[in-house]
Amino acid sequence: MAKAKILLVFYLPSGGMETLNRQRCKALQSQGIECHLLYLQNGTGMQNISQIPTYITNKDEEIKQILLNHFDTIIVSSDFPMLQRIRKLGYKGKVIYEIQGLGSFTNAERILTQAKSNVLTYSNGILYPKTQHLIGLIESLYPAHPKYCFHNCFDTSEFSYRRTHQLDYPVVGWVGRLEQNKNWYDFVMFAIRFIKHKPSSKFWMFIDDTLSNPVEKKRFTQMLIRYNLTKHVEILSNIPHKTMSDYFSIIGDSGGFLLSTSKVEGFGYAVIEAMSCRCPVLSSDSDGVKAFITHNDTGKFYQNGNIGSAVNQALDLINNLELRNQIISNALNHLSIFSLEAYAKEFMKILD
Repeated sequence: MAKAKILLVFYLPSGGMETLNRQRCKALQSQGIECHLLYLQNGTGMQNISQIPTYITNKDEEIKQILLNHFDTIIVSSDFPMLQRIRKLGYKGKVIYEIQGLGSFTNAERILTQAKSNVLTYSNGILYPKTQHLIGLIESLYPAHPKYCFHNCFDTSEFSYRRTHQLDYPVVGWVGRLEQNKNWYDFVMFAIRFIKHKPSSKFWMFIDDTLSNPVEKKRFTQMLIRYNLTKHVEILSNIPHKTMSDYFSIIGDSGGFLLSTSKVEGFGYAVIEAMSCRCPVLSSDSDGVKAFITHNDTGKFYQNGNIGSAVNQALDLINNLELRNQIISNALNHLSIFSLEAYAKEFMKILD
């Protein structure tokens, strides 16, 4: 008999939210919590989900039927109008509004201000990761509302280094959508300059093609052609999550690294996944990743928008083998604070 039953609600299964939902279901199931997922539309992440009851619908009548499952708590991520919708469909239990992946500080501030009436009227509390710009916004906008703030979880037993084949050239990886906050433009500008120092290097871009902005995608393709990058850049679309550990392991073993160019990250699952696979990370100073990266200790930062700074840090990460190995080792040791056990312990406080 489950101690409690919860429903996790989000727009669609993709990216970091799909990873978080799947991994926290595992964390909570170990504590006797029964977890169900509701996505309003289909997404590429469905290929990763198994053994978790998962619903896909945006129809009121179907959602109303799902709510008859007698959930003790519903967690609604990002979609604040859904709070009122769930109440109107008759749900009387505990509803928590979760804040994840709201993009830039300006965007997060706009959404959290818009959400205020719904959150205060229809939710019992707010859940958010330990990300400084979110902490500041939530404390100022929601001073009296119950708040739960703790790190997202990461399952190192499921996602870790795999010994694969050794490449004879360094690979620079990038994970994201072709949109402005993920900042693909800086990645391309980096590639143009980095190739001059390491002509044999390759660039692997892992993209959810179903979520790319068509205008950004066109610009991106035009830039690859204009700067003769098509033979250096490989696009890998909609790779199953479990296969990504192989790719990150290959990148790390090649002497390369993951480059994260995001303007702002709420958490940044790709960064922690790379670290778990012995693939060092060079990142823009994008807030959420500060939970994982301390400069020259567990990873490297470059000055936002400063491509010269990024290239210099990248060359140090490739050429300074002592520092590189130290960063890889320290990063692995640091991951324990994101354990499933630690997450479940904090989450139980919400249910209690």
